[in-house]
Amino acid sequence: MPRALSFVAFFAVALTVAGSLHYYVWARLVRDLALPVVWHRVLSGLVVALFLSIPLTFSLARSSRGEGMRPVLLATFGWMGILFIVVMLLTVVDLSRLTLDLVGRFFVDAAPDDPERRLAVTRVLGAGVALVAGGASTLAARSGLTELIVKRISVPLARLPAELSGTTIVQLTDVHVGSTIQRGFIERVVRETNALKPDVIAITGDLVDGSVEQLAAHVAPLAALRAKHGVFFVTGNHEYYSGAEAWCAELERLGIRVLRNEHVRIGEGDQSFDLAGVDDYSAHRFGRGHGADLARALRGRDESRELVLLAHQPRQIFEADRLGVGLQLSGHTHGGQIFPWNLFVRLQQPVVSGLHRFGRALIYVSNGTGYWGPPMRLGAPAEITLLTLKRG
Repeated sequence: MPRALSFVAFFAVALTVAGSLHYYVWARLVRDLALPVVWHRVLSGLVVALFLSIPLTFSLARSSRGEGMRPVLLATFGWMGILFIVVMLLTVVDLSRLTLDLVGRFFVDAAPDDPERRLAVTRVLGAGVALVAGGASTLAARSGLTELIVKRISVPLARLPAELSGTTIVQLTDVHVGSTIQRGFIERVVRETNALKPDVIAITGDLVDGSVEQLAAHVAPLAALRAKHGVFFVTGNHEYYSGAEAWCAELERLGIRVLRNEHVRIGEGDQSFDLAGVDDYSAHRFGRGHGADLARALRGRDESRELVLLAHQPRQIFEADRLGVGLQLSGHTHGGQIFPWNLFVRLQQPVVSGLHRFGRALIYVSNGTGYWGPPMRLGAPAEITLLTLKRG
């Protein structure tokens, strides 16, 4: 399918989904509440305006290449996050009411239907959804825009040389530098990362959402990252939407070692371990020699040595365990970013967040350092991860 036609098809599907969700919210929080005519018209107009703001904002951002659009994009993405929270709450309410209605119909001698009582209950539930959604959205926006924790994790590795016990790796991932995350945030990340004095810095993909031409100035502060054994990067799926080859070259220019299906030695002689990196799990779809190839990445290494793997997507862990990886560092999931999206992420990825064991291998999945889309996080705060490797 030609690229232009593919974009039109995607835009049409996205618009249909967005329209359906807005209609659902309107039906439950405006139509079904039987509000006075004035309020009905005002709220109906507001829902229509919020729906139209989505294609309008993205059309303007596309035509202007996003320049000067950050406040507008923050507002539009913020509304999309609120919409998700409202839809999830309404879905829970509707499923609960349906369950109670079925129980009442088949197992309990239910009282005759009372339209006035039903409307009163609908209004109370609608008001409750609005209040809970407002509170949750406020907390999520505050977390997404301001909260960045340093998460400290201790990782036992059986093959790690005793002399390297205590080695630290700072993991950064899913920063998503782009239309709303820009240079100021990157400067903050660099300051906080360097303050940890890590031995290794690992950036596990989805660093950018845009071309080198658009974002080079915003990514430039990464050149100031400092670690004893260096700074390393592997591609995520978003690099392939943004020009992966150009970004790999730009990061190398900034002094960041890009690992594309290869491994390097961390340390000297016997007091060392291997650090490997693979292309994103889905990179093979983009051709030009891209694609995760762990066997190639590990070719020629001594299998008795400890091995840490950088792989953007957690689902690389199955092959990693089979090929003797001790620890895999991944991102991609954002920890779900906005609860309960983590439940849906779990359908695709074996791990959503945290440290887990798969067979002989350990995997740590970060919540991510930035955000994607809505500037919101609910139940999955952004993190700079400080991993301390221990022999054990």
